[in-house]
Amino acid sequence: MADASKDSLGAAMAALPSDAVIIVPVRNTVLFPGMVLPISVGRPGSVAAAQHALREQRQIGLLLQRDQTVDDPRPGELYRVGTVANLVRYVTAPDGNHHLICQGEQRFQIMDFLEGWPFLAARVARIPEPTSRSPEIEAYFLNLRRQTAEALQLLPQAPPELLAAVQSIQSPAQLADLAAAYMDLKPEDKQEILETIEITARMEKVSRLLAERIEVLRLSQEIGRQTKVALDERQREVLLREQLAAIRRQLGEGDDGKAEIAELGEAIGKARMPKEVEEQARKELRRLERMPEASAEHGMVRSYLDWLIELPWNLPEEAPIDIAEARRILDEDHYGLDKIKRRIVEYLAVRKLAPQGKAPILCLVGPPGVGKTSLGQSVARAMGRKFVRVSLGGVHDEAEIRGHRRTYIGALPGNIIQAIRKAGSRNCVMMLDEIDKLGTGIHGDPGAALLEVLDPEQNATFRDNYLAVPFDLSRVVFITTANLLDTVPGPLRDRMEVIALSGYTASEKLQIARRYLVRRQLEANGLKPEQVDITDQALREIIQRYTREAGVRSLEREIGKALRHAAVRIAEGESGPIPIGVNDLPVVLGPAQFEGEVAMRTSIPGVATGLAWTPVGGHILFIEATRMPGGGRLILTGQLGEVMRESAQAALSIVKNRATDFGIDPARFEKTDIHVHVPAGAIPKDGPSAGVAMFMALVSLMTDRTVRSDTAMTGEVSLRGLVLPVGGIKEKIVAAARAGIARVMLPARNRKDFEDIPEEVRSTIQFIWLDTVDEAMSAALEPRPKRSAETLRTGTAP
Repeated sequence: MADASKDSLGAAMAALPSDAVIIVPVRNTVLFPGMVLPISVGRPGSVAAAQHALREQRQIGLLLQRDQTVDDPRPGELYRVGTVANLVRYVTAPDGNHHLICQGEQRFQIMDFLEGWPFLAARVARIPEPTSRSPEIEAYFLNLRRQTAEALQLLPQAPPELLAAVQSIQSPAQLADLAAAYMDLKPEDKQEILETIEITARMEKVSRLLAERIEVLRLSQEIGRQTKVALDERQREVLLREQLAAIRRQLGEGDDGKAEIAELGEAIGKARMPKEVEEQARKELRRLERMPEASAEHGMVRSYLDWLIELPWNLPEEAPIDIAEARRILDEDHYGLDKIKRRIVEYLAVRKLAPQGKAPILCLVGPPGVGKTSLGQSVARAMGRKFVRVSLGGVHDEAEIRGHRRTYIGALPGNIIQAIRKAGSRNCVMMLDEIDKLGTGIHGDPGAALLEVLDPEQNATFRDNYLAVPFDLSRVVFITTANLLDTVPGPLRDRMEVIALSGYTASEKLQIARRYLVRRQLEANGLKPEQVDITDQALREIIQRYTREAGVRSLEREIGKALRHAAVRIAEGESGPIPIGVNDLPVVLGPAQFEGEVAMRTSIPGVATGLAWTPVGGHILFIEATRMPGGGRLILTGQLGEVMRESAQAALSIVKNRATDFGIDPARFEKTDIHVHVPAGAIPKDGPSAGVAMFMALVSLMTDRTVRSDTAMTGEVSLRGLVLPVGGIKEKIVAAARAGIARVMLPARNRKDFEDIPEEVRSTIQFIWLDTVDEAMSAALEPRPKRSAETLRTGTAP
């Protein structure tokens, strides 16, 4: 019975159709035509298929299965395109594993699977390789050959025979299959190439994938080369150090390390460190003594000891402060600023009488170019101390103040300790510049780190992260500068005494230019005073028509430009002195950059002149109002901020509420849209101080009475018609004087700021103090123009 069953099974197998192929599913392997590939089989169906093919001298078809984890794949779990292969060799290993050596012959596509065999079998359609040639195919072929050769050269263990075989291939299809077979690709990518029959598309895919692999191989080779160079360099350094040590021992010079340690120990003793710091330094010195010089940590410890040794731990003998000399230095370095100088002299007097006392931290606040930094230098000169400046603009890392911990490569102390080392003195004058421009980021808040630095109760034990020992900052005179206080954190602002520096008047700028700026620019441009004669009228014209600032930086640049023009003429051989007058400025500096603001004022109803404060000084602000038929809307333009828009709403509410008192027909508001515009629309504007000017513009518009063109005003208004105080009075008044304003209306509660206004400005302007908006109307509105009876009856504007 067994023999009969075996014969019937053999007969069934013999009946396998001629167009059928025995299928062997494979994992992670794609065989291309013309390639030879070893395959291990272990599944019963695959073993039976291989043995039957070998016994019957038949070819097998290798198909990649879609899911590599399936042990017994069904027909639907296999790709439809594979490779017909010849069994070159079948080996059964002693451990029972079966190994096949297969040579790919031709692509095929599954037509349908057959049943009735103990293995997979299917009818297939063999796919012939395309043999057509065209210029495009030739171009792809040559490019692919070049890429394949380049990839083989980048492979570390590619046999030379393989490169020769690539160069000898003349078939584009064969070259594409060879390149795909030897590339390190995913099985899915190889299967996609196997299924691509059209030769141009196949070579394009292989070329694209090969280009990616070449780039990876290049990077890998470069990384390997760099790593090898680094290792070789380190090994070479170690070897040279060992050889150098051996040579020194032979020459009897092997005690350099001990001499260096002894020198460091002596330097630590001379540094006169506090006991705690000296103990830390001695501890690190003992560590350094035990370290080999080749150690990476050796350099870190040595740098740390150098920092400890070079810091000025000992307090130098302080020279007595001469108050008269301090006044002379301040007057010599700065013109004007009497209030600021008086406060600095008071500060110096307290330091003289109580040198061990805790002096306040001064914060100089003002527009750019008014002399904040140079004031700090003058204080240092007056006290006879070293001056050092630390710029805080843009600092957003706490480590910039406190330093980095020594565990990091390239760690350094913070800017405070670095500045102390640079000054070489523990009682220097340190200016922390631009403290209002501190930033915050993911690395901490430097403003919070400054709290300890600027607190006299805490900075005696300031601990830098790099030093990891306390350093006494209590004898350092800290002076900070800022353009605005708004961005300075509250706790930090609370630790400082604020001294405000406002902008200079035109006459002050003239004196500063004559005394300092011209002399400095003469030296900068290689000129002597007798070679150039620049008149006061020319300087005044530059101040009024070529610059518009609170400080004098732009003024100095314009003076330098004028002097460079004279320097060119002298360098060309012209004899001096070269005159520079008002008439020469258009040739030297070009046309005037700024027009007089008086020219912008017009005497028409609905226009009022306001005063504004900015970080760079005061400015004239024009409020324009007009009306048109509508439904009672208020339109605000000119890039106004929320507070300024609310001021306009409040001003309109006052006018509507008291329309009868002001001689305005209330019905006109219901049929009229009012448009309020503040020129210079590209510049953002905000704040409540334009309330009075907006009220006057609206009243002027609705009563057809013009506001006096020689009058400017500032102040906040309330819904009850009260005029409330505002800030920046000095800067606003200086701007009004610069613009030729003769009368200024100010809130009565700002009388306290009257003394801050320069005397020369006070003498040229008439001040009108306001408690209510009614007083503003009485002082600023021109008389009502004569109109026809019809106009008065209808209440319409002419």
